[in-house]
Amino acid sequence: MAKTVTTRLDDKYVKKIDEIAERKGVDRSAVLRSFFLSALKEHTIRDSLEDYEAGKITLWEAARQCELSLWEMIQEVRHAHVHSSYELRDLEKDLKALNE
Repeated sequence: MAKTVTTRLDDKYVKKIDEIAERKGVDRSAVLRSFFLSALKEHTIRDSLEDYEAGKITLWEAARQCELSLWEMIQEVRHAHVHSSYELRDLEKDLKALNE
């Protein structure tokens, strides 16, 4: 079930949001929802990449947290230039997760 969330913004930001909404032919709520969902996705990916790089989670776990395929997550890792010490135990854990 959807819930209503409110926040306060300066008039200058509301004006910009309204301009975008008018250009796109949608209402203010649609623009804000789009902004929020995009930012939420980016934040989730960034946090998952940090956890992956720190060795807290496997690549497969990061992909699942981000609701991405493993290949999409690999692309995110490449794009962010993330380096990790991926070990045999990590591979085993990923393969086990794939079979679940």
